[in-house]
Amino acid sequence: MEPSPLTHQPRPEDDSDDTERSEGFWKEFFLLRPDRPALRKILDETRPNDLLQLQHQTQQLFVQAIAALRHPYGVADLHALDTLSTFMLAVLAKKYTNPSSDIIELLAGLDHIDNVFTEFVSALESIIRTGRSTTHECCPGGIGHVGQEEPRVGNRASCTYTADLQQRAVEVALAVTSGAYQTSLLTYFIQRDLFPAIINCIQSQISSPAPKISSPFVLLGLLANYNKFEFQNPYQMRLNDFVNERVIRGIVKSVGQTCQRLRAQYLDVQEDLPEGWSLAGTLSKIGLGAIAPGGKPPPKPAYDADTAKKMFAEFQLTPRFVRRPGREAAVLLATYDFTHANKLFSLELVTWTPGKGEEQPFASFISLTSYLLQHAHLSQRTTLYCHLNLMVFRLLVEDPILCKRICSEDSKVPVRLCRQRSPYLPLVRGERVLATAVMDTMLDAINHNLRRRLDAGLYTVCVGILLRVVGYMSRSRTRLQYHWADFFRSLLSLVRFLTTYAADLKALPHIDTLLDHVVNLIALGLSAGETFLPTPAAYDDLFYKVVESGEVLIKFRDTYGLANRASNSIDTLVNVSMHYKEMLAGSDGGKGNAGAGQGARSQLTSMQVAEVIKQGYETLSIQAKEGLDDWEKYREADERTLLKKMARAAVGDVREMLAH
Repeated sequence: MEPSPLTHQPRPEDDSDDTERSEGFWKEFFLLRPDRPALRKILDETRPNDLLQLQHQTQQLFVQAIAALRHPYGVADLHALDTLSTFMLAVLAKKYTNPSSDIIELLAGLDHIDNVFTEFVSALESIIRTGRSTTHECCPGGIGHVGQEEPRVGNRASCTYTADLQQRAVEVALAVTSGAYQTSLLTYFIQRDLFPAIINCIQSQISSPAPKISSPFVLLGLLANYNKFEFQNPYQMRLNDFVNERVIRGIVKSVGQTCQRLRAQYLDVQEDLPEGWSLAGTLSKIGLGAIAPGGKPPPKPAYDADTAKKMFAEFQLTPRFVRRPGREAAVLLATYDFTHANKLFSLELVTWTPGKGEEQPFASFISLTSYLLQHAHLSQRTTLYCHLNLMVFRLLVEDPILCKRICSEDSKVPVRLCRQRSPYLPLVRGERVLATAVMDTMLDAINHNLRRRLDAGLYTVCVGILLRVVGYMSRSRTRLQYHWADFFRSLLSLVRFLTTYAADLKALPHIDTLLDHVVNLIALGLSAGETFLPTPAAYDDLFYKVVESGEVLIKFRDTYGLANRASNSIDTLVNVSMHYKEMLAGSDGGKGNAGAGQGARSQLTSMQVAEVIKQGYETLSIQAKEGLDDWEKYREADERTLLKKMARAAVGDVREMLAH
């Protein structure tokens, strides 16, 4: 008979004795360090029906593990948490005929589930909050204070064993939450409010040399999303009322660091930043790299566009590459929920600046979003995370106080944006206003996701965010140095795409809103450009581009019947184009050519066309519709289906993260 690697006892399937194990057996059992991979292998190889035949043993294991948590001795509580984490992860991952009732039978039986699971959740809550209860020493034999100075010995706040207990308890809670997300078991986590315990766990980590805040924050996100559209989720209410600045800043910092790690996974595949000047680089180019200070770090791989595209397409097909973004991306769900529910969190996310040399968390969030959006097409999962982050941007720019900060010169920070796919926007080195980085991120999304099966919802949000930012700049007369030529070029390229593939796009959901947003954003530039464009030349360039796109705009209007809808200002665009077309038709640079349209423009130099545009201002009357920058405020209920899909994706990520 082969011994079990977990306990060195016979395998449970070989043990036909259903009698209760002695108390001494279980005490010894949990004093042994569990071999988690071996336990997982045994459980994975056991079919659901076979496991149900072993329910007497599984119930004993579960009940005795809870007892080890409630009444700790030695390191039994730590080992019990490790055992429970692996056990719950494996058991809850199986496909049962009747998921809720079968899982209940495995854990406690229908008659005892209320008492047993309530005690289980209570034990987890207590450990997550403070580790062991105050009636027990914080760690066995002082192992949590090894190497610490005398005043810290015995202090729970500095006990590494307590911190380990809290993290393992969070891991168990995550295993249950992610595994039982579609069952009734999670109602026990709703009835027992874990919010104060989770916050206390986060607070205890903030002062740690290597704080581990991500896992409890992810747990908070999953609990806050559980059936939140079906009933009043208490965790959502807790998020609304939370005002502890120290904890919020700790969470914001953790979110930024997680975004940096997720971004690094893209950079490990393809470095996308042009190498800047350095002494070491210069010495290397002239053959003197050996004397360069500090030596030369190994270069990251740089691939041509076709190779890089192929590599990213193979992410989900080749074991060599981990799917991007990594499983830690589940933290983005909690980030969205906190942003949606809590104004103080939103303010700290946008404004908090860490110490010198550290990347600002919001800059990291923008940066990661740019990488997600350039590769949004890779999988449905990536697309969902793109939508989630875009909702965060939308919430932030719809708040006038936060939008003011984002558009302010005081918000300047360095932001690294994705440059892994062409076409490229101009590279901005050094610090920049946050709004310009947000706009670049939206433009990259517009330029890199054009396809006949267009994600009209994603485009609607991207253009809507641009409309909100530019609308604020126009109302506040905020002028930012920015590559506005690329901004309007991208929008007009989108118009050409929408016109060319209208047959494929007309029936898409959200397409009407997208059309209105694009038209109104360009019309806002024409009618109010002098309020936010930094120079007259930038204003002239916009008119030049609209005139150049005149025929496309007319076809665009007619193809979608835009003239029949009062929600857009397509007539403004067409009238401006026609006004200048008539002027250009009568101008031939002094050569007497009375040709019209493109033929006339071809006879003129760009300088002459620019001069005609300036002259045309005197006779041009722009009658734009009122409220071009109006938009509907975000309503979470409108995104109900998307957020439910997002919660399921995050749950899957947590399960895989724990499994690995």
